[in-house]
Amino acid sequence: MDEKQAKREADGKRALVLGATGGIGGELARHLSDAGWEVTALTRRLDAARIEANGIVWLRGDAMDRQAVIDAARGCSVIVHAVNPPGYRRWSALVLPMIDNTIAAAAFTGATVVLPGTVYNYGDDAFPLLREDSPQRPSTRKGAIRVELERRLEAAAARGVRTIVVRAGDFFGPRVGNSWFAQGLVKAGRPVRTVRLPGRPGIGHQWSYVPDVARTMMALIERRETLPPFARFHMAGHWDEDGTQMAQAIRTVMQRHGVRVRLQRFPWWLVRLASPLIPTLRELMEMRYLWRVHVQMSNARLTAVLGHEPHTPLESAVEATLAGLGCLP
Repeated sequence: MDEKQAKREADGKRALVLGATGGIGGELARHLSDAGWEVTALTRRLDAARIEANGIVWLRGDAMDRQAVIDAARGCSVIVHAVNPPGYRRWSALVLPMIDNTIAAAAFTGATVVLPGTVYNYGDDAFPLLREDSPQRPSTRKGAIRVELERRLEAAAARGVRTIVVRAGDFFGPRVGNSWFAQGLVKAGRPVRTVRLPGRPGIGHQWSYVPDVARTMMALIERRETLPPFARFHMAGHWDEDGTQMAQAIRTVMQRHGVRVRLQRFPWWLVRLASPLIPTLRELMEMRYLWRVHVQMSNARLTAVLGHEPHTPLESAVEATLAGLGCLP
């Protein structure tokens, strides 16, 4: 063991990241590593480029394998649970067993669990402004699963497993390919000519820039010993008041690069038509309600703890995202 590694262990700066190949998991893993943490990432597909990259040590393993998660978590003071089934698929079969494995690993090591949360927990009776203690009566299957996931974490907190939940709006960022921004508004890998608007005219929507989310989580991780055993926080992110401001920011950035962009409505009719044949589109239709009502989050609790919320100006965040997705000429 070298001197730096010994110091990290003494300081408790070792973390396991589940879902490090995804947007928020990967971003937080890099932030932890840059801050001097020893970071281990578990992945089912291990290649030579990932064995040790960006200061992150990659191990082959599956979040569905409890012993693999426990073994990877040995010596860790933080476990980031950022793993999700891709494309909304197999939530009922995978989501709850994976969180049970993380809880078991955290109980074994004494680590704090850090969970990126969503607004799926909430139903129509909680909108338009969501607070951490707003009623959680979701109208979708995925929402019910998220409620149960957090319920299990809260029950575990009563047994000594500390948890930090950070709920945020729709993710976007330079390395976030599986998102509404990269797959719904624009198409990753090509210059933007058209931006599709999925929301009803005049309906507000909340977005969260993933580097800002990672910075927020980092700040809370550093304060984890001072937080309640089961701590929940909402981020305000970028509030799109009428559902067009994100699209206008994309248009403005593209115009600076000499590309004219038009806005058009998202083809929900086509998604509905194809959803019986394509499981991912069927799952997408279930979440359409989030584009038909105002969905905004209050960050009062977060700012009371941190004093502020990390916030990148919208156009800067959009430009970095488009560059990262290969959408700039």
